[in-house]
Amino acid sequence: MKKFLDEKFLLNSETAVELYHNYAKDMPIFDYHCHLSPEAIANDMSFKNITEIWLGGDHYKWRAMRSNGIDEKYITGDASDYDKFKAWAKTVPYCIGNPLYHWSHLELKRFFDIDLIINEDTADEIWDRANALLKEKEFTAKQLIKRSNVKALCTTDDAIDTLEFHKKVREDKEFGVKVFPTLRPDKGINIQNDTFVAWVKALSEINGIKIDSYGDFIKALESRVDYFHEEGCRLSDHGIDRIFYAPASDEEVNEIFLKAMDGMTLTDIEIDKYKTLTLLNLARMYNKRGWTMQLHIGALRNNNARMFSVLGADTGYDSINDGNIAESLSKLLNEVDKTNELPKTILYCLNPSDNYILGTMIGNFQGGGIPGKIQFGSGWWFNDQKLGMIEQMEALANLGLLRRFVGMVTDSRSFISYTRHEYFRRVLCDLVGSWVEDGEAPNDMDLVGTMIKEICFLNAKEYFGIEI
Repeated sequence: MKKFLDEKFLLNSETAVELYHNYAKDMPIFDYHCHLSPEAIANDMSFKNITEIWLGGDHYKWRAMRSNGIDEKYITGDASDYDKFKAWAKTVPYCIGNPLYHWSHLELKRFFDIDLIINEDTADEIWDRANALLKEKEFTAKQLIKRSNVKALCTTDDAIDTLEFHKKVREDKEFGVKVFPTLRPDKGINIQNDTFVAWVKALSEINGIKIDSYGDFIKALESRVDYFHEEGCRLSDHGIDRIFYAPASDEEVNEIFLKAMDGMTLTDIEIDKYKTLTLLNLARMYNKRGWTMQLHIGALRNNNARMFSVLGADTGYDSINDGNIAESLSKLLNEVDKTNELPKTILYCLNPSDNYILGTMIGNFQGGGIPGKIQFGSGWWFNDQKLGMIEQMEALANLGLLRRFVGMVTDSRSFISYTRHEYFRRVLCDLVGSWVEDGEAPNDMDLVGTMIKEICFLNAKEYFGIEI
């Protein structure tokens, strides 16, 4: 019987153990998609206690606590940080089988050197020991990133962000970690939202470009793309909850845009026409500058209207959508590919039922001499757990080239979430190791070991073309 979280954790063969410890474990991290706060990095944030660093903004944990019957007061409410931590400790024993059980113990062990099983009985000792360590200089935001062997990371930034904190990070020559912005223009694409008009006005102000038409709007957006490019950005990110494709002329979309700016209600087809042309325009901008476009597909957001009215978005009330994505996604990619303007693209699906759709879709648009130009992104959100990761990688291996995979991202707001890379690497090594053990891949450590290194770090470094 293995010991919990021992050196063979998730590694079920000697080949897997060798691959992890000799090839994967010490590889650097390129976290090309996360939600860390650039301000917190720039100011080298310190954390007052373990609740702030461990539970703040973590809707994964919040969902588990609600499922365990914890009152909202102890989740997002006005309870003390100590009482919130105790409520989480009470919940952890009920998380066996959920990746939160592994992640939480890994985070304690790797960052705090605390090797206790989390429960109500150990909560006070963990609270005291962790909080004492958080007062030390090794536990600031920058030091936590460096201790995780991160060489570069890409934050997620609204298209009208000033990027002032990225500039401040670059001024710190001793930090040694590259922090790049990622353009997130969703607020300019989601024309149906109440925030759209105000966002367009803010875009006009920050650019100094008067926006009286859709053409003006696109010029202003491109100005932001140029600004982000100058600040080191080489990736965009789009939350595409429902795939759309509705071709329309510039003139037609201009009328739709003006209608929205006048506060008029749009039809569903008008919304899709606007979104389609805007995303196509952006994709061409990205291609021109050598960027990578990321499409995160398939979330069903803010399902609980009552709690949304209280807490707002990103508080743990999202789930997986079941929309038919194949035909519209194909048409969207094909339209921009017709003129050979499809940028490097990473497609992520939230619904694992779509794994084979994306696994085959990426093969339709490869080429241009770029290895793995179109990527099937790592198991995302509800899928960044053992089974989700395995299913994503097996689909990619069966239908494409797993060895060209650009690997794992944290997709996290937490500075101690980098143990998710360890988790992923162990799963990866166990999967490839099982192929070797079963005679499905050669027992050639130079071959499969190099493959592991490439997926862990080297592929991403090459693919994004960012000097790190």
